[in-house]
Amino acid sequence: MFRKYINKFEKTIVWSQSKLSEKQFIFLSSVLVGISSAFAVIVLKSFAHSVFSFATYINGILKLSFINSVLPIVGILLTIFVVKKVLGGTIEKGTSQILYAVAKKSSIIPKKQMYAQIVTSSLTVGLGGSAGLESPIVITGAAFGSNYAQRYKLSYKDRTLLIGCGVAAGIAAAFNAPIAGVLFAIEVLLVDVSIAAFTPIMIAAATGALISVIVLDESILLNFKQQQTFNYHNIPYYILLGLFTGFVAVYYSRNFQKVEHFFGRIRLSPYKKGLFGALILAIIIFVFPTLFGEGYESIKTLSENDPGQLLENTLFSDFRNNSWVLLLFVGATMLLKVFATGITLGSGGNGGNFAPSLFLGSYAGFFFSKLINLTGFTKLPISNFTMVGMAGILSGLFHAPLTAIFLIAEITGGYDLMIPLMIVSSISFAISKRFEKHSMDVKNLARKGNAFTSNKDTNILSTLDINKIIQTDYLTVNPDGNLEKLVDMISHSDQVVFAVVDENQELLGVIYFNAIREIIFSSFKVKYTPIKEIMQEPKEIIYPTDSMETVMNKFESSKIAYLPVIKNGKYYGFISKSAALEAYRSKLKSMTIE
Repeated sequence: MFRKYINKFEKTIVWSQSKLSEKQFIFLSSVLVGISSAFAVIVLKSFAHSVFSFATYINGILKLSFINSVLPIVGILLTIFVVKKVLGGTIEKGTSQILYAVAKKSSIIPKKQMYAQIVTSSLTVGLGGSAGLESPIVITGAAFGSNYAQRYKLSYKDRTLLIGCGVAAGIAAAFNAPIAGVLFAIEVLLVDVSIAAFTPIMIAAATGALISVIVLDESILLNFKQQQTFNYHNIPYYILLGLFTGFVAVYYSRNFQKVEHFFGRIRLSPYKKGLFGALILAIIIFVFPTLFGEGYESIKTLSENDPGQLLENTLFSDFRNNSWVLLLFVGATMLLKVFATGITLGSGGNGGNFAPSLFLGSYAGFFFSKLINLTGFTKLPISNFTMVGMAGILSGLFHAPLTAIFLIAEITGGYDLMIPLMIVSSISFAISKRFEKHSMDVKNLARKGNAFTSNKDTNILSTLDINKIIQTDYLTVNPDGNLEKLVDMISHSDQVVFAVVDENQELLGVIYFNAIREIIFSSFKVKYTPIKEIMQEPKEIIYPTDSMETVMNKFESSKIAYLPVIKNGKYYGFISKSAALEAYRSKLKSMTIE
């Protein structure tokens, strides 16, 4: 019965595609992708919130504080079980896979990503793993967009655009922040968009936010009602907060990679590795229960009048009203968050770093402002600094200052904090960029030379295949011959460059027509000048394994229009700069979303 309704629905979409213009169908598609992404958010958020409420109930009523430590172990082991038994033994984590799909796989994302992320992240994070649901939400939304486009045979540009729609709708639904959803899709994930492409992305984001508001309980979403006024006298302290969050973001980024590499080197079975990591995580969460799950509830607590509630049901509950103990607790939690998240994901769980960045930012903002207040320098509005700190870390980790600014502005219910948000986000971004060239999402891709979305030119070059522009049919000459044969070749071909090779096809030198123009018009010199006297040593040599960015850098440094290619130690062909630029222009045109 259910399949029957799906078939009718798909026939309706096919009929609509035949009746609507291309642009109108994209608008309709953006709504449908937005609805799909929103319901994925609803499933994930509802499950995670239900488990958190259950754990809180157990702690508060039955006084079983160890339950917070047991649940993450169960969650990570269940995640590993699902990955092995249901998902073929592997699952890609992090939004970098979207960047890779756009750059290298024609925006095609596997179908299993439409459900794999929902199942695994709900088990990991829902059962207390110290990670976030937003990255799985983003991947799921992108998978909906990509597979929808494939189902209705849309072009690469439209597939990429609908991936952006799914991403924007996911973020918008997760935070009821449609503007932030649009900015995240454009600032972090899409290579290049025109103004016209904003419309379907905005439609999808608005749809996702609307569905989320209608269906989800407001308490599940991260939002703030209480807010202190902005005082411009505090601007110097916001500047210092920007510096502080920038360095904290660098600390998180580097240590997260270290934890990942540590678990990557462990030679144990998936279950043993998962149990090993989960036990360490359980101990950390037992001492610092605020590291359980996404941690959004503790963020709200920090911004309220009684942040001492964080110490309730912890080993430090006797010091609930001691401000210095609270400060140390918050500082220790802030420093440990990266290890809790790294262990959660490295040991086999699934989730992302988006929520941890907000968690870390709120704790950093609270720690900074509370420390200033306790030392007596001035009286800072702690709730404002707690919220603005989230923008600082988000901007620093993801290199997305606009997303950070507008996300926090939207979830705080207004734009009164716009000036401090801009100050903190921009400074944190500058600090992070200075020490970390790439954001967390593209670090691994950058290391492999696959995608660099912060640099459009480099990103486009990374999608080009060098082997498709190598010309292998160029005529070659022998070093012992004279110019007569070369002149004959020039007169019967349009070549302007010749490789000089021996009998084993090893490259000995290169001859450029412009360099011998004067010589070939002298019959005496043509007859008696050996080729080896006029050949030049190539200024640069290209290898088939070189990236296109490397090739373009070699053209730039050599100031030569044709460069020889060596394959397996032997001459293989030439690449012309004009062919490389033409390939770049064609790819740029195909990747620009209009």
